[in-house]
Parts: sequence; structure tokens; C-alpha cells
Amino acid sequence: MIDWNLTYAAVFRRKNGSLRAVEDVDFVNIDELIGIDIQKEQLVNNTRNFIENNSANHAILWGARGCGKSSLVKAVFTKFHNESLRLIELRSDELEFIVDIIDEVRRTNYKFIIYCDDLSFEAGDTNYKFLKPILEGSIEKAPKNVLIYATSNRRHLISELKSDNEGTSVTSDEIHYAESVDEKISLSDRFGLWISFYQGSFTEYLKIVDFYFKDYTGDRQMLHELAKNYSALRASRSGRTAKQFYLSYKEKLL
Repeated sequence: MIDWNLTYAAVFRRKNGSLRAVEDVDFVNIDELIGIDIQKEQLVNNTRNFIENNSANHAILWGARGCGKSSLVKAVFTKFHNESLRLIELRSDELEFIVDIIDEVRRTNYKFIIYCDDLSFEAGDTNYKFLKPILEGSIEKAPKNVLIYATSNRRHLISELKSDNEGTSVTSDEIHYAESVDEKISLSDRFGLWISFYQGSFTEYLKIVDFYFKDYTGDRQMLHELAKNYSALRASRSGRTAKQFYLSYKEKLL
């Protein structure tokens, strides 16, 4: 059993069928996340409501890769971890254990975010069914001290096949989905807060580069050209690319 008085975060280990305390937590300063102010405000407000026993929603952070989804979850946890907030990381292929985890923490005095990074399900994967009773409850009420925060590149979490749409029809201008499609879409609908992330412009990308290179005293235009070339090679203008550029060039330029 985890001593939550001494532990801020834990990860699930399938081999042992139990949670393991994280000793070296990857804390993230929310002020260092650039270009996602709207997303930060949404998740901070939701988490503050949760901690203050006000209405709060399970959240899905979805969108382009490398745009700060995972970092934002860790940053919000960092912001509130001294206010009785705890974090549990669980992979999508471990969701069958989520009920056992919730039973373990339901009656503690702490609030818990169950964090599912890169949550998605391939065709034939039915692990998503374990989430449904947690998001809305079953004959047992959903716990008031647990929220699920998930990140995904997919808005609807589950890959859809052409065959899934067989049986979909349009009648009197109304769309009637096939049962398999309707079930998959309903999973995302159970997350009350959807936060979207998009790859920004070069201006936003360079703003992040400037943040990382705030101590750089050389030719700023040359720095920006290097950053643009680096971005073009990776076909990405994300915050992750800006950080990778910084790590690649800081020894040469600073």
C-alpha cells in the first residue's frame, strides 16, 4: 500500500499488480510552458475546482504531437501537489486495473488525478470499456476524489474502420450511426472537458525558442534561421521541436 502522506505520485506496475511510489517526480513549472495559455487556463481552473470540491470534469487533451499535452498535465499537478493532490499514471493497456486502484484511494483524504498518456485503442481492443463506469459511474457512484486526465492524438480515442460505418444511415436529414461507431464516439463524450492542441505558426515556434535561449546574446536573426531550418528538417513547429533544438544547440551557442 502507498503511504500518500509521503508520496506525491505513483505508477502502476502490471508485473506486481500494484502501484509503485515515484521517488523522483518529473515536476514541470507551468510558467515554462509557452504558447498554450488558453489550454493552461482551462486545465488549471478545472483542477482548482476539483481541489475546492466544486464541479470538475474528466479531461481529454488531444491534438498534434509535441504541443505540450503531457507537459501540461504534469505542470498542473506540480502547481497543486502541495494542496493534497496526487497523481497516478496508468497505461491504456492497464485499464482493467483501474477499478482496483480507485477502490484503494476512494476513501483517502487526498484528491487523485489518474493520468493516461497517449490514450488510444486500436481496432479490436476493448480495454476502453473499463473506462466507462469510472467516467459516469455504475451502480456504485463515481468517486468524488478521482478525475481522469488523458492525452491523445485522436479526438475520439479509438481507431475507426470503414466496416465500422456499415449500418449508418441518413433518415429525414438525421444521421443514425451504426452501433459500433456510436459506442466509440460515446467514450470521448464522457470526458466533460476537451482541450485541443494545434501546431502553431513560425512566430509562436520562435517565441518558444527565444524562451529557451533567453540568455543568448548573439545574433538573434541567425538563431531564428537555425531554428527554422531545424524545424523544417523535422516537419514540425511544436514546443517539443523547439526544446530539441535548444538541447542540440545550447552548447554551441551559449
